[in-house]
Amino acid sequence: MISTTVRSVRVLTWLAAVLSLDVGHAHAQTSPQPAVVETTLVLADGTTLRYGISAPGDGGGDEPRPLVLVLHPGGRGEYYGSSFMQSIVEPALRSWGAVMVAPDVPDRSWATARAERAVVALLEDVMARHPVDRARILVTGFSMGGGGTWHLAASRPELFTGAIVMAGSPRGADLAAVRMPVYLIHSPDDEVVPFAGVEEAYRALSARGHPVELRVLPGYGHYMMGAYVPALRLAGSWMLERWSEDGR
Repeated sequence: MISTTVRSVRVLTWLAAVLSLDVGHAHAQTSPQPAVVETTLVLADGTTLRYGISAPGDGGGDEPRPLVLVLHPGGRGEYYGSSFMQSIVEPALRSWGAVMVAPDVPDRSWATARAERAVVALLEDVMARHPVDRARILVTGFSMGGGGTWHLAASRPELFTGAIVMAGSPRGADLAAVRMPVYLIHSPDDEVVPFAGVEEAYRALSARGHPVELRVLPGYGHYMMGAYVPALRLAGSWMLERWSEDGR
């Protein structure tokens, strides 16, 4: 169930400090930023999952919208996922008019059974409360969140119809189980997550004719998240094209 405590949107200056680009300029959009609600979900095991949700109300009524699950990078903090969503993902994919949901990681990483159960429970709750197009459900994340994106793309191919991985390692993911279009964004100069593993995964998926794209961002270190915003916007356009080709 959803808690009755709803927190207002906070200023995100602390997260902007870790970005190496002029994020405000890179995020320029023609439409206003939608309101974000920060709240909680009580899970079946009695634990509480914090998350932020953006559900644009632009007059679309009950028309089903895409759903975007946002997985934050490593780090802890109250509504850290919501802050990451508002700083990086929402500005890049704002034109989608999607329902976006960004939980705080409930375990040591996103790529665990416990985290997976929590995320799925959250998405089921969101889909029960909002008009969602179940043929257009995207998972995306950066660094640790990118690893979680790989994990969920492989473990939940019946749920997700697209995956965008930013600076995330495919280590441990069963690539043979991946069924949805995948867009990879990575820098060969990443000093934390090796580029070679991502390139190898790209080649493996491409070799079997899988819909996959790799966008290389040379010259950027791992912590330059701001550099990924324009690339994520391009990835979003690519994903919409793949969905359109599939009749979604």
